[in-house]
Amino acid sequence: MQLNLNKPICFFDLETTGVSITKDRIVEISILKVNPNGTEEKKTWLVNPEMQIPDVVIAVHGITNEKVANEPTFNELAKEINTWIKDSDLGGFNSNRFDIPLLAEEMLRAGIDFDMKNRQSVDVQTIFHKMEQRTLTAAFKFYCDRSLEGAHSAEADTMATYEVLKAQLDRYEDLENDTSFLADFSSRKKLADFAGFIAYDKEGDECFSFGKHNGKKVTEILEKEPGYFGWLLSADFPLYTKKVLTAIKLRAFNNKLQ
Repeated sequence: MQLNLNKPICFFDLETTGVSITKDRIVEISILKVNPNGTEEKKTWLVNPEMQIPDVVIAVHGITNEKVANEPTFNELAKEINTWIKDSDLGGFNSNRFDIPLLAEEMLRAGIDFDMKNRQSVDVQTIFHKMEQRTLTAAFKFYCDRSLEGAHSAEADTMATYEVLKAQLDRYEDLENDTSFLADFSSRKKLADFAGFIAYDKEGDECFSFGKHNGKKVTEILEKEPGYFGWLLSADFPLYTKKVLTAIKLRAFNNKLQ
């Protein structure tokens, strides 16, 4: 089954220096752009992370410090990568919880105002977990009846993710061939930021989803405890989370002026 698209969707996968959204960096990114007419474009970049790749991570994806030493930094690649994805929805495997948040951090560090306001995100892992509870390698075997060669390389994982989603659409009649439906189905909780520190409550208002103010509305806390906002901006939270908090604070301030 081919995807029913009204705009392009970019499936992508990152290989990184680790699993921290705020501290780790991208060492490889592969993008498969699928257009509404069915044509596909593919591009893979090696990236100099400007930090050491730990041996334990090299053992997973095989990308050594020597291999990326002379590659461009993400700051140098950011505009080109953004050009590829700026008009597209995004898809990946565990992308809502890791790849998109980390990509957002890298983009913001490079001075690109990255957000998801006008696009959907389809997390193939979430669809898979809701249906079968497996890993990407098992998903590829289960849905496509093939062994995943080159697992943990960005390109192999990206291609496998795309093939798995198409097979999921063939297998499950309840899945609609529509990006908006798939994005909603593959989301775990409606979030205001990528990392899950700010969620939406039943009224559609932003609320904190961590710490002493868990479940409380962001606007109410920022008004009652002005110093909390300053602490959040100075603490080790993702840049995108800080961007969302700032937007909420400015919106509340502008509403008071009206």
